[in-house]
Amino acid sequence: MLSQQDLKQIASKGITEEQVEKQLEEFKQGFPFLKIEAAASIGKGVIAPDGKERAEYIEKWNAYKAEGKKIVKFVPASGAASRMFKDMFAFVDASYDVPTTDFEKKYFDNIEKFAFYGELDEACKKNEGKGIKDLIAEGNYKAVAANMLQAKGLNYGQLPKGMLTFHKYEDGTRTPMEEHLVEGALYAASKGEVNVHFTVSHEHIQYFEKKVEEKMGQYADKYGVKYNVSFSEQKPSTDTLAAAEDNTPFRNEDGSLLFRPGGHGALIQNLNDIDADVIFIKNIDNVVPDRLKGDTVDYKQLIAGILVSLQAKVFDYLHLLDTGNYTHENLEEIIRFVQRDLCCRKADIKDLEDADLVIYLRNKLNRPIRVCGVVKNVGEPGGGPFLTYNQDGTVSLQILESSQIDKSNTEYMKMFTEGTHFNPVDLVCAIKNYKGEAFDLPKYVDKSTGFISSKSKNGKALKALELPGLWNGAMSDWNTIFVEVPLSTFNPVKTVNDLLREQHQ
Repeated sequence: MLSQQDLKQIASKGITEEQVEKQLEEFKQGFPFLKIEAAASIGKGVIAPDGKERAEYIEKWNAYKAEGKKIVKFVPASGAASRMFKDMFAFVDASYDVPTTDFEKKYFDNIEKFAFYGELDEACKKNEGKGIKDLIAEGNYKAVAANMLQAKGLNYGQLPKGMLTFHKYEDGTRTPMEEHLVEGALYAASKGEVNVHFTVSHEHIQYFEKKVEEKMGQYADKYGVKYNVSFSEQKPSTDTLAAAEDNTPFRNEDGSLLFRPGGHGALIQNLNDIDADVIFIKNIDNVVPDRLKGDTVDYKQLIAGILVSLQAKVFDYLHLLDTGNYTHENLEEIIRFVQRDLCCRKADIKDLEDADLVIYLRNKLNRPIRVCGVVKNVGEPGGGPFLTYNQDGTVSLQILESSQIDKSNTEYMKMFTEGTHFNPVDLVCAIKNYKGEAFDLPKYVDKSTGFISSKSKNGKALKALELPGLWNGAMSDWNTIFVEVPLSTFNPVKTVNDLLREQHQ
């Protein structure tokens, strides 16, 4: 099935023939659905610290930062913004010339409220000889939209989200990338240094580098910090083969194999390359202006305080197990910690002899830890926190997407739709063990949690293979803690009109 030319192409991406054969097998077999015990909720896998506890955890985080540990803010930022403008692309191509849909009317009725209004007005004057107000007055709405989307104007239809103008301030405007630099200074600075890492796509990296060069000094002066900003791209070796509908390799018109990016799960490799004690993970578009950053900063410090507190306990227990000088009572204490604090349970744990029990406890303690902020469910599409069964028979906390759930199981679907909390991608991770060595993160991926979706290329249907998601299957074998955070910390921008929400004004 694979020719010599195919094998050469596969090798050039750093992928093995065995990996490709396995992917073709996955297209044929599909992926199993996960076995779920329950949706996580307050008191059942989700914790909600009170005011006194929050203050104590924030204090612990500030003490940890003062030790000079290496902290990194990791921002997945490789997505193009084109999906944000789907409705405006449709308007430019429509048979009518005036705003007709509710979306179009809202956009033009509120156009002066967009932070990019000034830039767009200048682009219109340059390209059309008239500003936005004059173009609208003469009914030339499409020229305005085209100048926002196309390369002759702001080029927003092709730029990455991180490079769009989101927020307006008295002294200018800011992109999401800049807002992440500011956030980094507010909760992730250690000994005056702020490390921010963006994962970007190859075609966008020059935009990010240029903007960082332009703006970094301004924020370094404002917050009295030194920035270390780095970038990485999704590795070609994480691309996945596309399949035709009969599960054979999908081929391009020149006969070569079609590979596609493997989804955000590919970023576990990028995360694995980062040398840090603690890493914050947050999506590029979930940012707010300074006037609303208070909750974000407080709760980021809270979840980080919970992380380092739990990690300190984990390390103490591992050092105790290393000595061999522990009692059965010590083991019972560790069992309670693993079950209660780390929410990891094993039904037949009482049947284990002490020697086997120590092996089990060591395995569950000595792995990466993540604390995930979760918000109350308000019907946003996406994943949620669940208690699920793992391949070793234990039950632990996981973030699940709808694709991982058997839609024909009414009980599971009820859990999913009626779940009290939602995953806003608000994580803080500890990726070194108790000896200070980095965990090899790909070893903790549950490879059976991939996903197959339907796509097309040049009008031909194809099957695409998504790797286990970064915060789903890619972190499946991590210790996971869920913490309720307020909705005010979750303000994603999925469409251009989301920038009109009060939280982005």
